[in-house]
Amino acid sequence: MAYFTSSTRFAAPLASALGLVLSLSLAGCGTRTDGETADAKATAETTAAAAPAPVDSVKLKQLAMRRDSLRADSIVKKSGQLPGAILPGHRIVAFYGNIRSKGMGILGREPKDQMFRKFDKVLAEWQAADPGLPVQAAIHNVTITAQGTPGKDGKWRLMNSKATIEEVRKWAKEHNCILFLDVQPGHSTLQAELPKLEEYLKDPTIHLGIDPEFSLATMPGVRPNQRIGTLDAKDINFAVSFLARIVSENNLPPKVLTVHRFTRKMVTNYKNIKLDPRVQIVMHMDGHGEPTLKKDSYHDYIQTEPVQYTGFKLFYEYDPKPKPHHLMTPKEVIALTPAPLYIQYQ
Repeated sequence: MAYFTSSTRFAAPLASALGLVLSLSLAGCGTRTDGETADAKATAETTAAAAPAPVDSVKLKQLAMRRDSLRADSIVKKSGQLPGAILPGHRIVAFYGNIRSKGMGILGREPKDQMFRKFDKVLAEWQAADPGLPVQAAIHNVTITAQGTPGKDGKWRLMNSKATIEEVRKWAKEHNCILFLDVQPGHSTLQAELPKLEEYLKDPTIHLGIDPEFSLATMPGVRPNQRIGTLDAKDINFAVSFLARIVSENNLPPKVLTVHRFTRKMVTNYKNIKLDPRVQIVMHMDGHGEPTLKKDSYHDYIQTEPVQYTGFKLFYEYDPKPKPHHLMTPKEVIALTPAPLYIQYQ
């Protein structure tokens, strides 16, 4: 999975609402010389002609989205990027986890101030390793999390509370970070879960991650962590269209969409994934282990099956074990082909 970064505001105007214009040519409704009105049939015909055609709001919205997509395409052809695009003009470096959990990643494992001191050092290391490419700091919070129990609706997932989302949003703003809200659908679907995040994604600094590992809707009876889940191109295309609509309707810069991947079956029919200038897709190598294994996974599932931009995850707890293995350095990661533009620490 390959990704790249760049950022300037997306000034493309909102697709304007389409109005229905009716030209009505009404037949004369005069009276006869004897004072009688026109017959009932003529009156009925005139009334029917004047009645407005029913408005298909779904079709109108689709037309508006299509028009905005064509406009975005034309801007990209002229300038190479939409205004406000983060990739490929920056490298995103993110700390991942859940601020309410010590077990999901560095984000939440350590006290907040201690964690951000560590993050500042990591950001400086990346900037020093590749001085010509600005680093964009990011927090990547798992916001809809796969669960070990089915819950009342049997979907095996749970969304963070509004208070938790607002707190992590505050952390990001305090430290000049963009924020990724990550979705592990469990036995639900992206179609059902993503709308829950729409109000947050209207913020130009908030982006989206989706995790096929914990997408089990096609595997009845399988509990999260029992098997590796999967998403098809059609699911990823839904996420792209969902984000593109939010960008258009709210006059936002392009969104970044990260897709986790470390096996072939986690993403099926990758060639059918549709690109849209309003959404920058990062295929993110999410596997842990020693450096050779991680490089091989990146080659097999990201480089060999390219989509748009690429990402690479580093695990503080798992990559260095067993010794003598180590956490890969920024220089080692940059040496990959293509050089990842999204880096995530768990």
